[in-house]
Amino acid sequence: MKTKPQKIVLAYSGGLDTSVIIKWLKEKYECEIIAFSADLGQGQELAPVREKALKTGAEKVYIEDLKEEFVRDFIFPMLRAGAYYEKDYLMGTSIARPLIAKEQIRIAEKEGADGVAHGATGKGNDQVRFELTYQTLNPHIKVIAPWREWDLTSRTALLDYARTHNIPVPVTKAKPYSMDRNMFHVSYEGGVLEDPWCEPEEDMFQMTVSPEKAPDRATLVEIQYESGNPVAVNGERLSPAALIEKLNQIGGANGIGRIDIVENRFVGMKSRGIYETPGGTILHAAHDAVESITLDREVMHLRDTLIPAYARMIYNGFWYSPEREFLQKAFDESQRHVNGTARIRLYKGNCTVVGRKAEKSLYQQHLATFEEDENYRQDDAEGFIRLNALRLKIYSETFGKS
Repeated sequence: MKTKPQKIVLAYSGGLDTSVIIKWLKEKYECEIIAFSADLGQGQELAPVREKALKTGAEKVYIEDLKEEFVRDFIFPMLRAGAYYEKDYLMGTSIARPLIAKEQIRIAEKEGADGVAHGATGKGNDQVRFELTYQTLNPHIKVIAPWREWDLTSRTALLDYARTHNIPVPVTKAKPYSMDRNMFHVSYEGGVLEDPWCEPEEDMFQMTVSPEKAPDRATLVEIQYESGNPVAVNGERLSPAALIEKLNQIGGANGIGRIDIVENRFVGMKSRGIYETPGGTILHAAHDAVESITLDREVMHLRDTLIPAYARMIYNGFWYSPEREFLQKAFDESQRHVNGTARIRLYKGNCTVVGRKAEKSLYQQHLATFEEDENYRQDDAEGFIRLNALRLKIYSETFGKS
């Protein structure tokens, strides 16, 4: 960096990394530090943030309530696309970063700051997600990534630094894993969890009860969709954020949405992560159910081939890329007629579709029935099969069965 920044906006969570970073930035750059925390539904974690940031050296603190925007403009578009990363991960951390970085740039421009900083490590995905957004929205902003600059080479070193400088942190050497929470999920990684054979302790989980301790009776929940977006739970229309919160409560009480995976990071290594996504897990199942009766077969099959690429774009930090926006338009076009209701049965960690209905449904019972009907001539199937088999017969006759 040729010139030192004069004012830095730090993406601040109040966790171990960013708690240390305020002090380190003050010593390193001798400039004004503005701490910014995004309220994405992490609850009580935000309560001590303002006082803590000011005591640690920040001149000003922003805490912005972004919950509705987070769900409406980030989570819902991702859910409309039916996106998973590597079959299981619902990308609750990945989808939060572009919104945090966007708001960070807005505050930097408002405050006249010439630098932004984040607490992501040089081994992780978040550094990429933050910085791709910074460079897209403000290509000239100075970016400070302390993990790539300082000599604090481990979380243990950070704990020692925090103790030396009397900085309170929520991580201890006894429980050194990292936790990231928002209203869509909680993620856990690092520390004792780095051993993929090590089962996490039950008291680690924040959003869900153990499936073994969930109620012995099933819970039924109905979710209504309009243009691919969930709009009501059990007949009650809710705002996007309120809807997610309600399904988190219902799903969490039934042990829904826990996964334990080893994923492939964008930077090249594998990483073990544990996630809780109760409401998101229910919404994926419900969305699939409504799509099954409202989405054209060929549109669905083509869309499904595009999901892995779209999911990688989000996971790797390319939310604001032209290719993600291009695919989003295609996915959203497919959702115009995805209107209906799904009934989901929740029982001890299991999320099962038991009903789906739509006023305009492509499922036609009079065609699908095994009973006698006047609309489908079964002998037409003979010609259909013969034509589809023609190329197979030619291949077999030409090259043999081998």
